[in-house]
Amino acid sequence: MVCASQSARIARSRLALLYLLFFLICCGLGYPSLNRVDWRAGVGGLNDVRTYAAMVEAAPIPMKGLHTPFRVLLPYMAKPIYHAARGHIGTWDSVMFSLLVVDALFVAGTALVLLIVVECQFGSYLIALGSALLYMLNFAVPNLRLAGMIDAGEGFFMMLLVWILSEKKYWLLPLLGATGATAKESFVPFLMVFSLTWWLCSRKQLRGPWQAGSWMVASWVAALASLTGLHWRMTGVYESPFAFGIGLHQNDAYFTHFVRSLADRNLWYIFIWLLPLGLIRLRSFPLNWRLATAATCVTAFAMDAYYGGQPGTVGRALFTVSGTLLTASVSVLLFAERREPETKEVATI
Repeated sequence: MVCASQSARIARSRLALLYLLFFLICCGLGYPSLNRVDWRAGVGGLNDVRTYAAMVEAAPIPMKGLHTPFRVLLPYMAKPIYHAARGHIGTWDSVMFSLLVVDALFVAGTALVLLIVVECQFGSYLIALGSALLYMLNFAVPNLRLAGMIDAGEGFFMMLLVWILSEKKYWLLPLLGATGATAKESFVPFLMVFSLTWWLCSRKQLRGPWQAGSWMVASWVAALASLTGLHWRMTGVYESPFAFGIGLHQNDAYFTHFVRSLADRNLWYIFIWLLPLGLIRLRSFPLNWRLATAATCVTAFAMDAYYGGQPGTVGRALFTVSGTLLTASVSVLLFAERREPETKEVATI
């Protein structure tokens, strides 16, 4: 996976080495979940970890009003790792080990794709590498992404979406939509809003705007079909994604919940330095990426208000949508070379 520009290409051998390095860094960052902290205790807003851990050990039992059992991609990927590791890793928790490995694979993938996209944008390996490393050092990665949650998968697919749209490889969009929907159901509206906003900003510069738009619509259909098929396969009952989404509504105090979400400490642990520093050089990035991210962040707030998520929910969603762009912007601020002003020589007599 490289960018189209010949002048901004990283050797595949280096990309493979970087991916392995990022994966090992992530495994180290997530180590406490193996035998120091049991996130399944349900503290700190990580109640869903119990569901994902149970899905690794056995098939999920869907219940009306619950959405977590349908997030099958990462727990199902963890199953063979769990069975292979059980009884062979000493005091480490085999369930959390399997989830950590899968989470680390996706976080490392996100960091690598971010590195590729930023290197293509700026032609600077230093800024690109800084973006990847800063991303992994954010509070959200060791404390949420690598703690048995499944947001790592959604974050990877959102970053992959940016690469696909940047490189105009639109034929990959349906596959992305079908796969991303099995990681987390919120990826479907995020995909729709992000790709539509990107297209609206870019359509005048595209050679075949309607062809690109057709691939985007196809990805929406594929994502919705994947979500519908998954529900039917697990419950034996047909339920449209729209009916499923409406059924998740459990909050009527929209404004109160919005204010509560803004005051949530989990949100500010993530964005306390990322947002102010990221905004400084944000204009260095393409308008389509910036506006698509902003529109999808608004969507995340609206979905959280509609659903009435627990503390930490909106922070995780916003990091999924905007974390990579803001991190890259911080890297530009810190590592971009600045030209010294030219000085005129003073003639001496």
